[in-house]
Amino acid sequence: MLKQICVGLAVLMGVLAEANGAYMLVSPDGWYFAVPGVTTTGPFNQHFIRDIGLIFLAVGTSYLFGAAQPRHRIIFWAAPTLWLAGHALFHYWEVAVGICGPSVLIRDFPAVTLPAAIGTLLTLWAISDARSTRSTLTERYS
Repeated sequence: MLKQICVGLAVLMGVLAEANGAYMLVSPDGWYFAVPGVTTTGPFNQHFIRDIGLIFLAVGTSYLFGAAQPRHRIIFWAAPTLWLAGHALFHYWEVAVGICGPSVLIRDFPAVTLPAAIGTLLTLWAISDARSTRSTLTERYS
């Protein structure tokens, strides 16, 4: 049951990241004005938004590949999680040094901190699952 939840959550994370990345690539100005708080982070920059859109496509693809490839799940989930965690920590740093007020963390939580936390939990679960699978195989064949 836990395995189905984790893989399903990874698929959801992958699909949402893919959709966000595609939106950023297809309509950077639409994305800029649609996402709450983005306009307060600086002027519209089509190139920068599309660059980040490519990152979100990679993040989404990685979560989806990890869901489909259990043998490589740890790396496929750890890599995008590192980026998501770095992104979330950057938001906290901006508050810590006074660039933004603490209310930004609440506004950004669903799209910034929560995906990083979910990715971390998924990666930790994948590590645990790989260990238990290895120990089961070792016991079975020894």
